[in-house]
Amino acid sequence: MTQEQVFERIKQDIKDNDIVLYMKGTKIFPQCGFSALVANVLNTLEVDYISVNVLEDEDIRQGIKDFSNWPTIPQLYIKGEFIGGCDIIKELFESGELQDILNDKGIAYRAAS
Repeated sequence: MTQEQVFERIKQDIKDNDIVLYMKGTKIFPQCGFSALVANVLNTLEVDYISVNVLEDEDIRQGIKDFSNWPTIPQLYIKGEFIGGCDIIKELFESGELQDILNDKGIAYRAAS
């Protein structure tokens, strides 16, 4: 796959889904601690999202890094916007800013009780 084709596939995933997590493994079976942490945050919030397993496709694994100009996996996109990787998502969640982003973008989630 050419880089242009990879970027088009990524753009389509991000366009077609409100929340996309590029990760190692799946949301059911993460295969790295960093990916597991971000999936756990999203699962805790009970948001609807798709996960893209970068371990299944080397073109996507490198392509998402080039696309976002971000060197690591996982990568979280909400309504077409790159939000960040593991450390950023953890900090945003703990501070409540991730929930603010979800509110601002009109995405329902489960509030902590």
